[in-house]
Amino acid sequence: MSREQPRPLTFAVPKGRLLDEALPMMAAAGIVPEAEFHDKKSRALAFGCEQSDMRIIRVRAFDVATFVAHGAAQMGIVGSDVVEEFAYSDLYAPVDLDIGHCRLSVAEPVQADCNTTTSHLRIASKYPNLTRRHFESLGIQAEVVKLNGAMELAPSLGLASRIVDLVSTGRTLIENGLVETSVILQISARLIVNRAALKTDERVAAMVERFRAAVASPS
Repeated sequence: MSREQPRPLTFAVPKGRLLDEALPMMAAAGIVPEAEFHDKKSRALAFGCEQSDMRIIRVRAFDVATFVAHGAAQMGIVGSDVVEEFAYSDLYAPVDLDIGHCRLSVAEPVQADCNTTTSHLRIASKYPNLTRRHFESLGIQAEVVKLNGAMELAPSLGLASRIVDLVSTGRTLIENGLVETSVILQISARLIVNRAALKTDERVAAMVERFRAAVASPS
């Protein structure tokens, strides 16, 4: 009687710039997607790999954490900002991949009155939990207006007095008349795994070790 083949592992990756940095590290760990993955005309979201027991799904960064936390994917790569924002109990981030560096920062209009003190602020961000926690630590109640993009427009249009967003070079802030006033979180990409999968599937534990080796021995 032949042994039943294990179900393929599902590896979730984010769309966008982080993926470009992650692909060489994934290859170093033995995860090489099929050719269609690189076809910009393809609208597929799931792809095969050179390994028969692995498939890749390409989704929005926030959804990477959700798929892995709920066990729909066993592993993935996402920024530590997403890990911290959701704080899923079933999510474990065992490896800092040392890529995708940026920061989560507070910014406000250049001409803002810095001497004004307040116990309540309206802030535009796609990180409501991290934003509230940060301002609560300062004794300020933050009303968060959740936006998924065009954050820099919020102060000039009167939607919010400040924004909390990802910052890399700071050029976008400057071009929109904003100045970075404080850093909430330094960010880098993390390998994330589902805790139950790590305990029950030896392939997941083996892949964690491959990524650790890839980080320790960059090409």
